[in-house]
Amino acid sequence: MFDLSDYDYGLPEGLIAQKPCDIRSGSRLLHINRHTHALSHHRFADLPDLLQQGDLLVVNDTRVIPARLMGKKATGGRVEVLIIDYAQGMQHLEKNGAFQCRCLVRASKMPETGSILYFSDRFTGQVTAVNEGVCEIRFSGGKQFVDYMKSAGSLPLPPYIKRGPDTDLADADKNNYQTVYAKNDGAVAAPTAGLHFTDPLIRQLAQNRVDMVYITLHVGYGTFVPVRVDDIRDHRIHSEYYSLSTATAQKINQAREQGRRVVAVGTTSVRTLEFTADVHGHVAPGTGMCDLYIYPGYRFRCVDAMITNFHLPKSTLLMLVSAFYDRERMLNAYAAAVAAKYRFFSYGDAMLIE
Repeated sequence: MFDLSDYDYGLPEGLIAQKPCDIRSGSRLLHINRHTHALSHHRFADLPDLLQQGDLLVVNDTRVIPARLMGKKATGGRVEVLIIDYAQGMQHLEKNGAFQCRCLVRASKMPETGSILYFSDRFTGQVTAVNEGVCEIRFSGGKQFVDYMKSAGSLPLPPYIKRGPDTDLADADKNNYQTVYAKNDGAVAAPTAGLHFTDPLIRQLAQNRVDMVYITLHVGYGTFVPVRVDDIRDHRIHSEYYSLSTATAQKINQAREQGRRVVAVGTTSVRTLEFTADVHGHVAPGTGMCDLYIYPGYRFRCVDAMITNFHLPKSTLLMLVSAFYDRERMLNAYAAAVAAKYRFFSYGDAMLIE
């Protein structure tokens, strides 16, 4: 249960989705009943019929930022910078007048502390520290740099989504790789379970008396970091900024007190709810850094059901859903999805576990 190899499975490369469905809610939905262990196959548009009246959906309204910037070193060599902590950068900007945060840098040689990186005639970045392959960079231009990043940067798609330099899909990603309710800038990856929702589907859920509330967790680059230890308990998960409002906390706690189900949309919502929940499953409002690592053996306190996509082998996300259901049965469900040719990962299909 704690060996990394316990979370491996076979996946044909052709099942890794390279683009979403033409209609978001047209994706497939694997329904798992945790009590009977029954599997059934649906479309995501069937979700209103699968949920119960009174269910409370909790979704993550983070918005993916165009965090990948191309620039040059003083020597003229190319450099690629990925901003991985936008929230930190904005906090530094508010306090000190400069956008400064942790970044990943790809170059022929890692820049040293003090190095200047050039992004345009107007904007530069100075490396103020390098720690375990992560650079702290202070960018020039203050608020104007943030505007430049949003216009010149590109979305940091996961490495398994392949894009050529001239493909029309790259332009479509600007819309496709955001949820329809994305609001708060800060993520470097989309909360992908939410990509299946459409405005008409949300209205139909409301008509069926399924309420929806919003939390924010800015998905960080840790979602792409592979587990490199044999014993999963030795893995260290990266912290991510979250925000849970008083009004949302009240609705979640009221649902629990009334015996209504809390249905988390995506692993990011799961982690935020469980991180802020007490032993009775009541959540506390606030903002901060979430570093909750969920793997088998964890006892859930707040979440009753979960909507999620299919995750990479040996990933912390697969460990999380295995904790929510059962490792062997979850891997059996994944095998059934492979056999039925479900589409996997960010632009792929979804499952409802209840």
